Amino acid sequence: MSLFTAALHPNVGLGFLVLGASLHDILTRLKAEPQSFPKLDLAYSQINPVTKPIMLTLPANGLRMRFDGPEQRLRLIEVVDFTKNRITYQEKDIARPANSQGAVGSSAPTGNTATGPAFKNVYHRLFGPTYAGEYIPPKEEKATAVGTYVLSYPGVSFSFPLPKSAFSQEKDVVSLLSSPASQVASSVAVFSGKSWAHARETLWTEVLPSVKSTNLFSKSKEVVPDEISLIKIHGGGRLQLFKKWTSSSIWINLGETTPQELTSELGPPDAIYRKNDQRMHIHKTRTTSHSRSRSNGGDYRRSDDLTDTDQSSALTGSEDSDGESIEDDSAGSISGECFYNYFYLGFDILVSPPQPVSRTPPSQAAALKGRDVPGANPFKNSTANRLVATKMVLHANVPGSYPFNRHRRCRWEIQYLAINRPDDIVDSETPFGEIEERLREEWKSTYQSAEDAKKPQRGMVLNRGWGDSPGSSCEFLGGWEESTGGVAAKKLDGSEDSTTTLYGFPGLVFEVLKNGFVSAVTVY
Repeated sequence: MSLFTAALHPNVGLGFLVLGASLHDILTRLKAEPQSFPKLDLAYSQINPVTKPIMLTLPANGLRMRFDGPEQRLRLIEVVDFTKNRITYQEKDIARPANSQGAVGSSAPTGNTATGPAFKNVYHRLFGPTYAGEYIPPKEEKATAVGTYVLSYPGVSFSFPLPKSAFSQEKDVVSLLSSPASQVASSVAVFSGKSWAHARETLWTEVLPSVKSTNLFSKSKEVVPDEISLIKIHGGGRLQLFKKWTSSSIWINLGETTPQELTSELGPPDAIYRKNDQRMHIHKTRTTSHSRSRSNGGDYRRSDDLTDTDQSSALTGSEDSDGESIEDDSAGSISGECFYNYFYLGFDILVSPPQPVSRTPPSQAAALKGRDVPGANPFKNSTANRLVATKMVLHANVPGSYPFNRHRRCRWEIQYLAINRPDDIVDSETPFGEIEERLREEWKSTYQSAEDAKKPQRGMVLNRGWGDSPGSSCEFLGGWEESTGGVAAKKLDGSEDSTTTLYGFPGLVFEVLKNGFVSAVTVY
């Protein structure tokens, strides 16, 4: 394995590891070079994986990275083992190799040379003088216990071990860190901020600059696509997509937006997947008698929208479809329908002949008072056999879920639920129990009685771990049993993470994990 070599850029990143980059982008890059990065360790909260920070460790390269949970953006880069990498700053090594001789390292009792950035090298040769740092005392009360002295510069900090007995508020930084016991840093951190003390307060919430504006990409020919930071679901098949680091947004109107418009606004898809899994077609013939709690089963939701889960979310390529025309027939589909896969944006879009879209939510219809709905297209194409966007699948990229890292995380809000409660936003970080309660309240007029509106919805369980092809792992485990609540997912194939439960509401289908968070939502 070759030694990991990278240039340190304070406030920006370490080599190709750029602050603000998504977890999906970083993992995809690392997994593409298994010889250079043979081991990746991912740590996350199993109870709350979408709001708690995520830590990615490269033990063979001496690196550790931390990402925030909601956006999954790189917030902190740490170099924790200088024997496994070579880090430079302005073309100068910040630490000499372990077998180097000289004043940079101090000799350990075993005869090995201590490695890491030496205080004298950092303070005098590389970065220059700076303000006094921060001393973090050890947890132990012993006088021989060793704490940490953090020496900060804008966008980078160095952690030096410092015995508790050697620290004094009266001493300056040069006096404290000139002793042999503390002259070599144990780790280096790269972050965004004027010092580590200030950056630590807003580490997980600060709005980081665009990766396009960093110096690392100023001379690069690499094309960095515009990111979609948030998708607002307006109901009635209308979605508003906000571009990151800009004030602009685009609209997708299901049943109207054409493939040409998608490509113009979003760029060409990363892959095209031909929809061919028909094993759940039997459920499209279900009558309203199987869903007695609804006033009108056909009006409440189309059954094919709930059972159509062949969303291409498990595919990482497009081997059956690259270079094919959308209008071509494939896999027995005479309509030419297919999924546009935008892995780096976090969603898939079904392109097919027009279908009726879901109706406008009651609260939105009442608020509009006859006015046009937001995002409505005044120019409508009446051609019946044209291809248009009819569904959109938004992926949460939840750590530990079966399709993790096939898409980047896509954040969304159900905008029409905020009309009457603007301070209580329902979004991609909201547990499904709260989402279900709000949606039952919104659509209570579609239930036969107030009691039915309060009952938890029955769920349909999928197992994405079965089958030879992950793209066809849409196994139906349980239907509309005469019980309340979601059907419990059972461990059938040795992988607890491969089973999810589907819940449907007008215009929305949620794929929910066992921890109660949404793995994907389909808008139709």
